[in-house]
Amino acid sequence: MGICANYVRKLFGSVSGRTVALLGAFLVVIFYVPIAMAETVIKVDAGANAQEELQEALILVESGQTIELGEGIFVLSDGLSLDVDNVTVRGQGMDKTILSFRDQKGGSEGLLVTSDQVILQDFAVEDSKGDAIKSKGVDGIAMINLRVEWTDGPKSTNGAYGLYPVQSKNVFIHGCVAIGASDAGIYVGQSDRIIVANSRGEFNVAGLEIENSYNADVFDNVLTRNTGGLLVFDLPNLPQQGGHNVRFFRNKSFNNDTPNFAPEGNIVGIVPRGTGMIVMANENVEIFENEFYENDTMNIVVASYVDDFDDENYQPTPRKIHIHHNKFGKSGLDPDTGEFGAIVRETLGTPVPDIVWDGVLPLMDYFVFGQDEEHKLAIHDNIHLDGVRPFGNANLIMHVIAPIFHKAHYDMSPYQKSYPPLPPVEVIIRGKNAMELVQ
Repeated sequence: MGICANYVRKLFGSVSGRTVALLGAFLVVIFYVPIAMAETVIKVDAGANAQEELQEALILVESGQTIELGEGIFVLSDGLSLDVDNVTVRGQGMDKTILSFRDQKGGSEGLLVTSDQVILQDFAVEDSKGDAIKSKGVDGIAMINLRVEWTDGPKSTNGAYGLYPVQSKNVFIHGCVAIGASDAGIYVGQSDRIIVANSRGEFNVAGLEIENSYNADVFDNVLTRNTGGLLVFDLPNLPQQGGHNVRFFRNKSFNNDTPNFAPEGNIVGIVPRGTGMIVMANENVEIFENEFYENDTMNIVVASYVDDFDDENYQPTPRKIHIHHNKFGKSGLDPDTGEFGAIVRETLGTPVPDIVWDGVLPLMDYFVFGQDEEHKLAIHDNIHLDGVRPFGNANLIMHVIAPIFHKAHYDMSPYQKSYPPLPPVEVIIRGKNAMELVQ
């Protein structure tokens, strides 16, 4: 203000102090504010120097600033990274601003975010060598109206994950599209407080997966043409396990008919072609108001983790899985010929029931205590079309140890009960409810 006052005196001569102050303030507004406003947005355009200019912007950006990506195709040869908190990276639309990594030579991801309170929106990442967009160890990540895609179609050489927040909290994914991932198109792992909504997964091995995570709401998504539509897994030997309190509602999982193209040894390699949903080894999963239909192997399967493991803290069986008010259409007519699909066909026949349970319980429950209530399912008020059996217990243990005596069970009455509804999940981004970002 002192500089402005001196400038005013030079221009207008002797004036009162009050006049000087008012004119100085006016000059601050005219000259200084536009400069400050301009500095909050860093613009990067597609062009010959896109790699250098974009990574430089991601390094030099300051907290509170926005990197605005222009329209066009950004041809990139190396992975990008961001580690500055409270930054927005915004394009002109998922089909207008495209980060192309087709010729990528360096980096394990397309874009890696390791900072908190970051918003990514309105652009696409195509053909990354590894994962498309990954965030790791962050508090507050929003992915809004993004597209990630491998444009040559389903191939085992595609990157594993499309959208990939891991070991994070306050994760918000909304209005996104994921195509062609050799593991999961949309994946959230080892995280807490998650919303995945209004998104679409196509031609992935898994369309959308929640793994080893707590407190997630997954709703209003469309999963189609994947190997499997929806997955909620809990796996051993990971820093965070004991996945629980996950709600899936108002999703559509249909026509999931892509043969499994996961690389050899990948856990999702077990997913049969034509699976609407798999629940594996989680606790308190509520599945309601969804639609499942035209999935060749099965609509929903609730299963235990049956591979060998040496993690003493791991619980391999699912607990308190609540399935209600869903609509099931024609499915289970042509189960996959792989190991999992073959077991389903052998134990339950075709058409496969809409809701399948492998029947596996903790070992002691078979010989000492009987079936503990918490390891039963709660199933009620679903709509089953086309006369398919609504439920089947594959009785898998008997199938393995004494197949000559094996018999599947189709009586759903022991499971016709209800668990208390799980609470809604609130995700906080920059101090407010994340849903406000898209309203």
